[in-house]
Amino acid sequence: MPLRLLRHSALTRAAWDACLAAARPAALPYAEWWWLQATAGRWDAVVELDEATGAYRSVLPLPVKWRPWGREVYQPPFTQQLGLLTTAASQHRHLPDYLALLPGRYARFYQQLHTAQELTAAPPGFSLTHRHTYQLSLAAPYAELLAGYTAEFRRRLRHNQKQPEPLVVTEAAGVKELIALFRREKGRAAGLRERHYGRLRHLVAELQDRQLAWALQVRHPATGQLLAGALFVRHTGGLIYLLAAASAEGKKAHGPQLLLDHVIRHGAGTPGLVLDFEGGMIPSIARFFANFGAAPVPYAALSFTSQRPWYLQWMR
Repeated sequence: MPLRLLRHSALTRAAWDACLAAARPAALPYAEWWWLQATAGRWDAVVELDEATGAYRSVLPLPVKWRPWGREVYQPPFTQQLGLLTTAASQHRHLPDYLALLPGRYARFYQQLHTAQELTAAPPGFSLTHRHTYQLSLAAPYAELLAGYTAEFRRRLRHNQKQPEPLVVTEAAGVKELIALFRREKGRAAGLRERHYGRLRHLVAELQDRQLAWALQVRHPATGQLLAGALFVRHTGGLIYLLAAASAEGKKAHGPQLLLDHVIRHGAGTPGLVLDFEGGMIPSIARFFANFGAAPVPYAALSFTSQRPWYLQWMR
């Protein structure tokens, strides 16, 4: 079965959805058609095409945008990992075979691969960098997971319970207030613009329609003010810590820790369930996740930049 580079207009959603449903290991939700539609809008793909049936036996999603120097493959916001997804029927399982179709077609390329993607060296013409996320298996009972917390984190949980009015984690009806809090507390540092928040709202709507969104909050017991909130994504075999924010008062009261402890407590004892903290490249954040007993899990990022014409080389 041949490998074909298809533009977005040539992709077939039914074939895409069927391929991801059959992918082994199970595809992360980032590569789902509806997720990419929300976060990127348009994408090309290298697909392994069964010409007899029109089925896709494997796909490599390529989110694209136009720049003055040409088409560019990029990592969309709120999409930590992509990479090659194959099925049992695939005859092409080596990522370099797919990447070989890209040079000369795109001016720039950057993609973060999923953690199950095996890549020992950079393919010819590409640069390879190593990244990591933090993950925690929730298969063990809560008491065992709690014992994996640092002593300081366990002390904070006990201290909260001893308060006259302990802070309580509850489910949130929506995420509008959380997004506003995120925008106020983290938006500038995250480099997000208005269009990114539009994509986030679109993604949240898609998650809610599929009952994959789990929004949690911590509010001040007296005023009802939102101190901290988080949005988790439920998917086959796991939870993704997609979005979180806390006010200065919420951080002081350790609201983010209470939210994550709540998720760990509720997921504990579930075989195969993994909490992906979706981060850890910033040392302070890595330490915070490690304090729950989470461990770093590596994944790769690939990139290349084509030589621009002389009249565009001034651009950065």
